[in-house]
Amino acid sequence: MTDACPFELRPGTAGPAKRHPDAPKPVPYIASEELIEAVNLAIHLNRPLLLEGEAGSGKSQLAKHVAAALGLPFYPWLVRSTSKAQDGLYTYEAMLRLHDVHMASLPRTQARVTRNPQHPMDYVRWGALGKAFRCKDCPAVVLIDEIDKADIDFPNDLLTVLDDPREFCVQEADHAPIRAEHPPIVIITSNKEKGNLPAPFLRRCIYSYIRFPTDTKQLKDILAIHQAAAVSAELTDVAVERFLALRERDDLFKKPGTSELLDWLQALGRALARGDAGSRGTRTRSLLEQLSRPEAPLPCPEVLLKLRADWQRYGPVV
Repeated sequence: MTDACPFELRPGTAGPAKRHPDAPKPVPYIASEELIEAVNLAIHLNRPLLLEGEAGSGKSQLAKHVAAALGLPFYPWLVRSTSKAQDGLYTYEAMLRLHDVHMASLPRTQARVTRNPQHPMDYVRWGALGKAFRCKDCPAVVLIDEIDKADIDFPNDLLTVLDDPREFCVQEADHAPIRAEHPPIVIITSNKEKGNLPAPFLRRCIYSYIRFPTDTKQLKDILAIHQAAAVSAELTDVAVERFLALRERDDLFKKPGTSELLDWLQALGRALARGDAGSRGTRTRSLLEQLSRPEAPLPCPEVLLKLRADWQRYGPVV
């Protein structure tokens, strides 16, 4: 953590004395003032932060960025269509316990069993929220990624855990309820794959929409922190302009995001590196001319175009 960290823990909440072992490494990220304010409001009000925005706008990376900046543990939960709210707390290995009971009853196998079948808690596997609730020294950052992949009951089921008193029980064990000493910082992403989320859930969230950068300077700042120097500054400028022009097309079904731009510059650099070094200048001038003309074929379209309809419009001319 540094004094320049833009994120603020709640008054009276102590941060870790040193970086938590589960804290992620710093990630390159540029957060707008509006996004920083949304994060700090969510922390201050003990509310989940719900993020929306197109793919590639940096929704998922924000949670890791917050955890790294504050030195807090980071626990991601990638939601699937079969996910249940219970999965974020814990899963119970009943079959493993039965297996251990059987193994312990066999001659000379006691040493192989490292768990005690008489202790049900030995068979609990903590999920992202379960790990966060068990943090004793500081809050944890939990990413619930793509919440709308799950069924319609999933968001509301989360409320029973994320609302006060923020506790849950391990039903399979005679164990005291596990209560969060430090409310976790919960960041949730949504792509609206199944429409709007339930109103009771939305009412309890802080909301922010991450807009994709719309000008050359913003994108160049992102490229700079990612150290994406695969091609010259002149070629980068022209490529970014062509990239933004492509994104502005009304007939483009899947707009490329930041990760595609980074990969595209790497692909352009690879194209320039082919052949002998003496012809590199010629290839660079040719590529600059191709990128500068909107009607010219898009170089390395495989990196930017991910749907057949887009490929047929802007892919290679056959």
